[in-house]
Amino acid sequence: MFIKALKGKIHRGTVTDTRVDYPGSVGVDADLLEAAGILPYEEVLLANVTNGARVETYVVSEPAGSGRIIVLGAAARRFSPGDLVILMNFAYFTADELKGHKPKVVVPDAHNRIERIL
Repeated sequence: MFIKALKGKIHRGTVTDTRVDYPGSVGVDADLLEAAGILPYEEVLLANVTNGARVETYVVSEPAGSGRIIVLGAAARRFSPGDLVILMNFAYFTADELKGHKPKVVVPDAHNRIERIL
């Protein structure tokens, strides 16, 4: 049996921009993605801490060091620049794999630079 569990998370990043006229996704600074173990085009759950909205989408990489978190496409209607967000990525594990698993949790600062990794 497989169990769906948290693989990686960017905890309380700040939305830097939104663009409705885009096919859809969330663009995230490559440094944050790498630290959280999230690959481009992986599915993510994006939770808006500011207003409670949650959307499922996929992630695209923004330039490393840019500090960008850009919500694109239809999801941009539920997010605004300055909103705090939690970006979560999940994977399937066997019970044995899950026993030794520790998700990568990245906490960025106000400029979306890595502050710490839990």
